[in-house]
Amino acid sequence: MPSLLSDYLPLVIFMAIAFAIGLALLIAPFIVAYKSPDPEKLSAYECGFNAFDDARMRFDVRYYLVSLLFIIFDLEVAFLFPWAVAFKEVGPLGFWSVIVFLGVLTVGFIYEWKKGALEWD
Repeated sequence: MPSLLSDYLPLVIFMAIAFAIGLALLIAPFIVAYKSPDPEKLSAYECGFNAFDDARMRFDVRYYLVSLLFIIFDLEVAFLFPWAVAFKEVGPLGFWSVIVFLGVLTVGFIYEWKKGALEWD
């Protein structure tokens, strides 16, 4: 039986050290954190409304429209990376498929631009 316990001793030590490091990393921010933030930190950042206001207040939906458009165009650009890596292997059909894809993307971008979805007045 002592041999079995000595076999698991490194595992117990490893788990104890992992638990201690995890606990230290959870407690350290409360000890080290700066307690009084300046007005710049409390000001409106990207969303357009002040932080720490009521969660049920009315806010501008344009921020979410712009963020959704960013995600859509960002994902479509992400589809171009695998195509660029395998450019020589895709052949003419793959090339013209991506040209059509970029054309649809450009038409969608121009449509959003003309509708004023990218304006923040």
